[in-house]
Amino acid sequence: MLNKLLVEQTKSRPRHSNDNGLAESKNGAVVRKHIGHGYIAGTHAGAINDFYREHFNPYLNFHRPCGVPEVVTEVKGKQRRVYRWYATPWEILRQVSDLARHLKPEWTVQELNRRAARTSDTAAARSMQREKQKLFASFGRKSA
Repeated sequence: MLNKLLVEQTKSRPRHSNDNGLAESKNGAVVRKHIGHGYIAGTHAGAINDFYREHFNPYLNFHRPCGVPEVVTEVKGKQRRVYRWYATPWEILRQVSDLARHLKPEWTVQELNRRAARTSDTAAARSMQREKQKLFASFGRKSA
């Protein structure tokens, strides 16, 4: 019946080769949590993109801690993830050996460290929330 209706499975599942787990988990837990699940008109795409580039992504990368999974195999072979260490993506990335070689030419480790230290985590979260409120308030205005 599903083949007749041309229905495809779109749900992603852990440890399956055809899933898009990173995008799906980030969409649900991070992006949609802040932006919401409703339709976003194409006229607002530029403003949302600017918000992500200038405020949201720096907050996520430098100030929002996330759990770093450690896969533990139990006696019977079942694997589960244990989260013992929480760090920002930048703190995790700094663990890479020869990090400077992996960065874009216009970025240096020192510049990224300065950017991370520029503001506290709490101040960065408050700033991002203020900018998000401004963004949503601008959607109600008529553009000429």
